[in-house]
Amino acid sequence: MDMIHEAAHVARHEAARAASASQSGGEFLTFRLGAEEYGIDILKVQEIRSYEAPTRIANAPSFIKGVVNLRGVIVPIVDLRLKLGCDSADYNSFTVVIVLNVRGRVVGAVVDSVSDVLELSRDSIKPAPEMASAVDTSFITGISNVNDRMLILMDIEALMASAEMGLIDAA
Repeated sequence: MDMIHEAAHVARHEAARAASASQSGGEFLTFRLGAEEYGIDILKVQEIRSYEAPTRIANAPSFIKGVVNLRGVIVPIVDLRLKLGCDSADYNSFTVVIVLNVRGRVVGAVVDSVSDVLELSRDSIKPAPEMASAVDTSFITGISNVNDRMLILMDIEALMASAEMGLIDAA
């Protein structure tokens, strides 16, 4: 039980650190998950690849689709649509994998489509709203309204390093 409490404390600390970083603005890669548009720090992105079916891993959670071999590196693939509870997760020609470098580990994130790279000023980023304790918003660092589009900014490192994901050691 102490490990869970400690992991939650680390996640809150990392989210607060990332929130202060995102509040200073910067460049964000934007992508779609269902009807929502999200943004992540462009510096965490290694590359964007077309979706290819990964090799399934037995007993993995449903949002971990499996692994792929990326130039000799075995990369776990996480379907963010399933992880974040989107209504559907269809695989089509727009579906892509954002290859991320998170705490020195390479991880792939499946998204519906990639939109563009936006530079956001500190003034355009509003703090994430407080939600009921039943909703985990620890990885949401802010909200920005860009050309009448609501953009949810997320700390992809905090999400991928969460204890529930089990992909990266909490450091």
